[in-house]
Amino acid sequence: MTRFVVVPQWQGSPSARAMRLIDGAEAIAEDLPRSALTRVDVPAEAGEAVGTGIRRFSTLSRVRDEIAEVLAGENEPAVVIGGDCAVAVPAIAAAAKRHPSLAIVWFDAHGDLHTPETSASGALAGMALRAAIEAGAFMPTPPATAARTILVGARALDDAEAEALDGSGITRIAADELGDSAALADAVAATGADAVYVHIDLDVLDPASVVGVLEPVPFGADPAHVIASLAVLRERMPLVGASLSGFAPATRDAAVEDLGTILRLLGALA
Repeated sequence: MTRFVVVPQWQGSPSARAMRLIDGAEAIAEDLPRSALTRVDVPAEAGEAVGTGIRRFSTLSRVRDEIAEVLAGENEPAVVIGGDCAVAVPAIAAAAKRHPSLAIVWFDAHGDLHTPETSASGALAGMALRAAIEAGAFMPTPPATAARTILVGARALDDAEAEALDGSGITRIAADELGDSAALADAVAATGADAVYVHIDLDVLDPASVVGVLEPVPFGADPAHVIASLAVLRERMPLVGASLSGFAPATRDAAVEDLGTILRLLGALA
């Protein structure tokens, strides 16, 4: 049985409504089998930057270490559920210890490629993918490389992110390219990786498909195309870890509207 690790972290988000991410993570957890569920306690306090340029770093680094401890020694893939998408970074690091040549597939409407120097908000969520592929305060030893990274569905890039992306070696796949269910698997195979980690931020989806995200971006991916693409990818390469983040329903009752789609995505990852 797949292990699910629930991390209701909100401190990495730049949004004034970030605490909705707690309710989103808990709503997902309620629909998962308890026997397969592990929770990471997220401190209530916001935390301090402690000179890193990353807002709330003191709390975020504590949660990073807790995730690493929970995943240490795991031989089977786990699915980490946020919270904000920074929860994926230590999970990628855990998977990379077992599979150093893994590829990252990062589904997100945004690039998440800022650094503390380029980020206007100082929010770690906007730096999460960069932290996974480039050394910095959050991950002194990055677990993956740009050359084995696939950014899928990104369509809201800041200028600094677009500049970082150009010539980075990261492969991009647009949301509408997922209509070809083999496109993702082909792109991952072309990196030469022997295993893959998949992260899904729900804002990669079209707003017509999912309501409970903090910053909906038009012209996103169709959930059916994402699921079909993941099925082909998993036929061709082992999935050695995964994460899903960004669920922020306006109310706990409103969460029900999106849970069917979210659970189908989790099924594709598990």
